[in-house]
Amino acid sequence: MPLLFTAPLLVVMAASDVRHMRIPNWLVLAMIVVFAAVAPFYLSGEEIVMRVAVAGGVLLVGIVAFTFRIVAGGDVKALAALMLFVPAGATSIAYFGFTFSAAMVLGMIFMLTLRRAFSSPESSFLSLSIDAGYPMGLSIALAGLAFPAVHILIG
Repeated sequence: MPLLFTAPLLVVMAASDVRHMRIPNWLVLAMIVVFAAVAPFYLSGEEIVMRVAVAGGVLLVGIVAFTFRIVAGGDVKALAALMLFVPAGATSIAYFGFTFSAAMVLGMIFMLTLRRAFSSPESSFLSLSIDAGYPMGLSIALAGLAFPAVHILIG
């Protein structure tokens, strides 16, 4: 199922996390609603169940990571919601893992460059503060936007 339906939501997610260091719950819910509305037209019942199971597994692992303050709650929810749009096969999940890893590296380089160039205590972009964490929503969104192309090129 094409991630095209979620592209606008992913762009807003990246912008929100870079600006406010927060992924709004309504964005995550909107992704789930899009999946629920579109999946029956593109996927078999078995594939829907498998994708929900994979997303649930990502959510459970993410909750553990959140408990240990490794990752933020919004990032966990957003990544789990995005997994609904990744085919449930091992190869596709591996391709997504590769895409997400590459998006993390590119996102970190991008943010470090922005922080060096534009860091200011008066900035309205919380992620540009020197002591700010990394806005993971940027990498989640980049991975979601790039995954279809990567899946086609590699797979």
